[in-house]
Amino acid sequence: MKMKNQILFVLCSILGIATVNGQVKNLKLTKDFIQKNLDDAAQQIKVLAAETPNEKFPKTFENNKQVFSSSSWWCSGFYPGTLWYLYEGTHDRELLQKVEDKLPFLEKEKNNKGTHDLGFMLFCSFGNGLRLTGDTVKYKHVLVTGAESLASRFNETTKTIRSWDHKPWNYPVIIDNMMNLEFLTQVSKMTGNQKYYDLAVTHAQTTLKNHFRKDYSSYHVIDYNEATGGVIGKKTHQGAFDESAWSRGQGWALYGYTMMYRETKKKEFLNQARHIAKYILNHPALPEDLIPYWDFDKDKIDPSNKMYSKKDLRDVSAATLYASALLELSQYTKGQESILYLTKAETMLTNLSKTPYKSVAGENGGYLLNHSVGALPLNSEVDVPLTYADYYYVEALIRYKRLLEGQSVIFEITM
Repeated sequence: MKMKNQILFVLCSILGIATVNGQVKNLKLTKDFIQKNLDDAAQQIKVLAAETPNEKFPKTFENNKQVFSSSSWWCSGFYPGTLWYLYEGTHDRELLQKVEDKLPFLEKEKNNKGTHDLGFMLFCSFGNGLRLTGDTVKYKHVLVTGAESLASRFNETTKTIRSWDHKPWNYPVIIDNMMNLEFLTQVSKMTGNQKYYDLAVTHAQTTLKNHFRKDYSSYHVIDYNEATGGVIGKKTHQGAFDESAWSRGQGWALYGYTMMYRETKKKEFLNQARHIAKYILNHPALPEDLIPYWDFDKDKIDPSNKMYSKKDLRDVSAATLYASALLELSQYTKGQESILYLTKAETMLTNLSKTPYKSVAGENGGYLLNHSVGALPLNSEVDVPLTYADYYYVEALIRYKRLLEGQSVIFEITM
């Protein structure tokens, strides 16, 4: 049987066919298409690298100016993570050198107990480094220390990892926090420490209980009573209004529960991911090209509200999340449902890889994609490139490349 499977993988790779969940499926995107976009991205990011100070990390390119952050900003891990992915996809050793030069400026965040985003900051960067190099001496201790810092934010009463520490919130938890759980589950595997796994599962189960509406759309922020664990508010911070479905938030939810099913094999997480995918893909406000507007409920905004004069903006960062998550979700489902997820991801990747979303070579500050929205209600990062949009776009390309090669889309860290 093992020999038959090996032969099948070889034939699939030659013919451009993927095996998804044990089924043989035609892939619509070619190796040349995927490789060209990876090669283009590798050249484009060198433009950004040339303009990035050693100790700084790219955030966006706005009004023809580069905007950088310190290592403590929640997005600091995406740029080195993108370099790792592009090195994986192109074997360009110049990119390897660039990421290895950058990581020492990020390492100190392993001790940062003031943020819930250490998964973004450390797992996207040092985690990919460990996966691709196997260098446990250089990367493992950073990840283990960082996981302990993240675990320090878990509250036994609320059964969640706290997101923000600032007012006016009591004990806020945002849907984005689902994305940091992979960091904990992976470090649990590395160390054999069950605590990290248990915290991740508990947070995911609490979020499933409190964050979702009956239609499986997600609130952005749930505010808890820290003393009792009860919910005292269901709000938004970046969406159109409290009851709206902020598009990137739905992406964090889709990706987060798909990933948590992979990490735990708990059917409740798989079913949640499937319901979220159905909500997104069947929503009447999803454009034909599948690149969503920044909020699914933008048309319910009071037209007299001048703050939202740009309410029809797309959010490419949400689309990149959808594409990467759907590629993985297609692995865990069967029949027409699995094919649907794969096909939708292919459409998203196709459209992201051309005008008006893909950057013109050498322009857009070296970012790969344009037309993302950070937080329209805050007038922050509106219709600009964003470092995490680039990260999940390249991740989706790498995942698809692996499918073309007859491999799983899952990135395993082996030691």
